[in-house]
Amino acid sequence: MPDPLIEAQHVEKYYAQEGQSRIQVIAPTDLAVYPDEILAVLGPSGSGKSTLLRMLTGLSTPSAGQVFWHGQPVVGPCENVSIVFQSFALFPWLTVLENVEAPLKARGVSADEREKRGMKILDTVGLAGFETAYPKELSGGMKQRVGFARALVVEPEVLFMDEPFSALDVLTAENLRSELLDLWSDRKLPTRAVFIVTHNIEEAVLLADRIVVLGKNPGVIRTDFRVELPRPRDRKNPVFEQIVDHVYKVLTRPDAVPVLETVASSGTTATPAATPKYQMLPHARPGGVTGLVEILYDGIQAGNNGREDIYRLADELAFEIDEILPIVEAAALLGLLKVSEGDVEITPLGITFIDSGIVERKEIFRKAALENATLIRQITRSLEKKANHKLSDEFFHDILDEHFTEDETVLQLQTAIVWGRFAELFDHDSKGKFFFIPEDDDEASQSVDRDENDAAVDSGVTAGPRS
Repeated sequence: MPDPLIEAQHVEKYYAQEGQSRIQVIAPTDLAVYPDEILAVLGPSGSGKSTLLRMLTGLSTPSAGQVFWHGQPVVGPCENVSIVFQSFALFPWLTVLENVEAPLKARGVSADEREKRGMKILDTVGLAGFETAYPKELSGGMKQRVGFARALVVEPEVLFMDEPFSALDVLTAENLRSELLDLWSDRKLPTRAVFIVTHNIEEAVLLADRIVVLGKNPGVIRTDFRVELPRPRDRKNPVFEQIVDHVYKVLTRPDAVPVLETVASSGTTATPAATPKYQMLPHARPGGVTGLVEILYDGIQAGNNGREDIYRLADELAFEIDEILPIVEAAALLGLLKVSEGDVEITPLGITFIDSGIVERKEIFRKAALENATLIRQITRSLEKKANHKLSDEFFHDILDEHFTEDETVLQLQTAIVWGRFAELFDHDSKGKFFFIPEDDDEASQSVDRDENDAAVDSGVTAGPRS
């Protein structure tokens, strides 16, 4: 087995807080990138995919552990790697050729050599004849081709790509994936390995020789396996569908024991996940949860017993994994559906929920949230303990920021506000920055400054998977 190009040994990323426990973003993790492979890293939002990429390239220093490049410790940005970002990140005042030449110029390459190498790589990515054009004159797909050319012109050993196709329309993204694979298969890419971060499961199975799936809170490798399918790959191939379904199963069972099934030939080991210290509230609105449960409920009439394959359901609804997973997790947390072997199935409580009117639905939601959602229960009980039933945002912010980053703390409180309003457990004053339990309808209507979306959620009309 060849030696790894890049190897991470027990790398960890956390943020220390003065006088408080640290926030762990990525648990101690081992990961290696080998020559002659396309490695895809999948995971839900917040799992640390991009953070891991930045540590492997030397752009971010691990809080613990070490990254090695050809066996040597990485102490700064790696010189022989390139990154293609989600945004095109082109210099608008430079021509296409000048954009491609920029990294060569930064390395002190002569003008003649820069032009020679720039023109060659532009021809390779299908941009011959556009060297004098400016970014504003290009389509999205052409701009991303310039990004590829700029990354490849330095002939990196490893090409890193951070969701490079997510900003493109479906057809353009599909064309670029095919072109990337053609260049890789024909050995026209001046690189020995490709590392791609994505949230698109089918994209990973189409492109990768090896797939790593991360869990979140903290980020940890849940599975690492090789894709034993010849190229080009057919989405309708039963084996292709089985692999996609397997990844969905891993992603939709975050509380299960990590799937440590790394192929021995890869030489990589996965680290068991640490038990989360604090439950993370899924970022889904009650309207979205209701819509998903309604779809499963209607499926009973279609003869599927209210059970759907998550992969096929997401495909039918045109959802990406990051879009449907929070809704699935929220509905499962509330007991309205259950997840099993990559399928979602409506529960008896879910059936009762859909059969009920809005008042009864709110009561079911209220009871389920108090029983199963830690943050909702804490906010409600804390407010009930206060004589005036009011507490400032800072009280709950201080509780959460011991477990989450600042951005995630804000998102957790925003989600809690939406759930609390729908369940009529508590409300929030955005101007005064405090939570409160309304004493009557008049106080609630006078004290709360809410945006239109939140008001729609409270009334139960926010669109979910089905409008």
